[in-house]
Amino acid sequence: MAALAAILAFGLATGATAQEEAAGPSQDAAWHNQQMIALASRQASDGWQWLPGGLLWRRVAGDGSGKHPTVQDVVTLHYAGTLVDGTEFDSSYARRQPATFPLQALIPAWQMAVPEMGVGDTIEIATPSTLAYGPIGRGPIPGGATLLFKIELLGIQER
Repeated sequence: MAALAAILAFGLATGATAQEEAAGPSQDAAWHNQQMIALASRQASDGWQWLPGGLLWRRVAGDGSGKHPTVQDVVTLHYAGTLVDGTEFDSSYARRQPATFPLQALIPAWQMAVPEMGVGDTIEIATPSTLAYGPIGRGPIPGGATLLFKIELLGIQER
């Protein structure tokens, strides 16, 4: 559970590390381009919408009519997170156990997207690294990574 919390907790502050600067501009540019293409390809796909702040999302189940959480609430949800190449880095579905978190402790992308959901809804989000773990990354998530999540809101505990 500690690893799960580390993956979903706020990313580190932005700024290039010495390793990233030593990687060279061509590697950085290629990585950045791959991440931006992942966002752009979804933007053109059916149902994807931009939220203010640069987050792409779409509702894949439900109609948004259920109770909506606020950032101050604790939420129970199922989720799966992948990199743009399809590598899954975390999944409550794989553990067969929903997760419960204070929403305000999660990455900015989730703080933006989850309040758009009603209980029972399932959404997909495509988040640039600026709304996730930034240029440094965390654990299995490389710096600068665009992340894809499927999130199912199961319940809300109001604070």
